Amino acid sequence: MKRSFRMWHLTGTIAAIAAGGYIVFAIMLYIMQSRFIYIPTAKIEADPGNIGLEFENVDFVASDSVTLNGWFIPAENERAVLLFCHGNAGNISHRLESIQLFNRLGLSVFIFDYRGYGRSGGKPTEEGTHLDATAAWQWLVREKQYAPDKIVIFGRSFGGAAAARLASETNPRALIVESAFTSIEDMASKLYPYMPVRLLGRFHYGTIDYIRRVKCPVLIIHSTDDELVPYSHGRRLYEAAGQPKEFLEISGGHNRAIIDIPGKYTQGLDSFLIRYINN
Repeated sequence: MKRSFRMWHLTGTIAAIAAGGYIVFAIMLYIMQSRFIYIPTAKIEADPGNIGLEFENVDFVASDSVTLNGWFIPAENERAVLLFCHGNAGNISHRLESIQLFNRLGLSVFIFDYRGYGRSGGKPTEEGTHLDATAAWQWLVREKQYAPDKIVIFGRSFGGAAAARLASETNPRALIVESAFTSIEDMASKLYPYMPVRLLGRFHYGTIDYIRRVKCPVLIIHSTDDELVPYSHGRRLYEAAGQPKEFLEISGGHNRAIIDIPGKYTQGLDSFLIRYINN
């Protein structure tokens, strides 16, 4: 009897510890969400001048008075201007290879840092990143006098959500989304399958919801080898998009296509541009 009691007591103790650990982890997950999502750096490591490109350093202001920073890099024989929404880590100075590739494709580039990143003020929030992307769009339209049908919105990874939301509320020439997730909740469910992430989540970034409302041509780019955002997310985004739309299947790690397969990546982009931009 005593042995049976000790076993039940031990089992109960282990269960209580496990339950306590689960609750503590859930609380930490709820509190620390923003640190998992936003990984900014302040130091600008280099600029387009370091790779031989002329550029304009731009300060502009979001509708809630936060001052933002970005670069405008003009292209010779410009086909269109690309509004670049980057990923959740680093800052604009870590995207020089992409800027160079787009420049060679005849795309002027306006890349900006979200609030809290690089030289931009403020702290990042979900609504804040949307205000930042909207302010970047308005700068191109008002300050540079670009017509909406000369603007291509591009978003990579986390930036895919910002780009898709902006495209759903404006009228760009095209939308390009690369290595993007369907939503933060879907990503969290993959990373923490035993946690009630949809109840704990304070962020949405619902790329798939936004892309359903986009009216312009859409190009979805995703790698079958993406170790961070599953390939299935890219396929689901493609299925949710309206026509006209295209899917560029690539290989290599997350955000590494321009390094691992530059030829296929560049050719895929150029083909899309020829069909929907040059015409």
